Amino acid sequence: MGTGSLTRAAALRGLPQLVDELGGDGAGLLARFRVPVEAVDGTGGDGDGPGTGDGNGPDALVPTRSVARVLETAATELGCPDLGLRLAQRQGPEILGPLAVAVANSPTLGDALDCAARYLYVHSPALHLAPVPDPEGVAGVTALEYGSVDPLPPQVADLGVGVVHRIVLLLGGGPYGLRSVHLPHPDLAGAARYREFFDAEVRFDRRAAVLRVPSDLVRRPLAGGDETVRAIAVDYLETHFDRPDRSVTERVRMAVDRSLGTGPVRISSAARLLRMHPRTLQRHLATEHTTFEQVVDDARRDSAERLITRTDLPFTQVAAMLGLAEQSALSRASRRWFGAPPREVRRSAGVAL
Repeated sequence: MGTGSLTRAAALRGLPQLVDELGGDGAGLLARFRVPVEAVDGTGGDGDGPGTGDGNGPDALVPTRSVARVLETAATELGCPDLGLRLAQRQGPEILGPLAVAVANSPTLGDALDCAARYLYVHSPALHLAPVPDPEGVAGVTALEYGSVDPLPPQVADLGVGVVHRIVLLLGGGPYGLRSVHLPHPDLAGAARYREFFDAEVRFDRRAAVLRVPSDLVRRPLAGGDETVRAIAVDYLETHFDRPDRSVTERVRMAVDRSLGTGPVRISSAARLLRMHPRTLQRHLATEHTTFEQVVDDARRDSAERLITRTDLPFTQVAAMLGLAEQSALSRASRRWFGAPPREVRRSAGVAL
């Protein structure tokens, strides 16, 4: 599944211990597929903040295909057909890393699910979670579909749907009215085992993996959420993780926004961040009817409007934060952007001079 895609190693959190308990060698199994055990266990990095998404830190990424192979191999070699369910029982929102903070601080279950669906690419771009019409056509029922760009291997399906179920249980504080579960594979461990885990009927060999839930579940409020914390978490997701479907222009804009005021804004630096040759980047931008210079100018204009109209920072400091060499460059740009020099723009916005 997800040829070439990457998944956070935290998706396998708890697997080494589970394999050991079942009589296998958890660390050895991960090593066979070149999955760093310290990343899976959350022991990598220095513990002072979010990981970088590479190496062996808490946000380390591993090939999505390796995650699937580890799970299927463990289930087969250990004779444990319910391995995915057992691992799901040990996991919760924390495996989503920074996304978990935004999800847990949502005002309603619907907001939490929307957030998880929107930013699931942070966990793995190969996966999706989305509400779809009830496949059984029952009024008042909605399906939460968990899927991938490729067919889900059985243990991956069980683990993924099981974790979604666990997260809804934990966020909602208990049973949430689950009607039934559809899984896209045959019964692996016996219907009774699946019913025990989900506390609902499970139907096999279906088109997709879904949880059939009450349509009004999305309106259920969550206790203890903090909108400010959620906003900070969402901002972090937006600025630190590149959405797979973002245009090249959007990706360049993000790179420029981060670098304004820290040094010269050069296409070579943006190209390096995007892992492109500068000429290739120029061609992509031309295809999207813009240029690097235009993207930089738009970024400076938007930042200038915010700094001039919402702060009382000295204009020399504003110019420096925009990556402009001197205040006179800010004055010329302000006249071009806003039809007036910075002082007039600030006065019109009601900021005390």
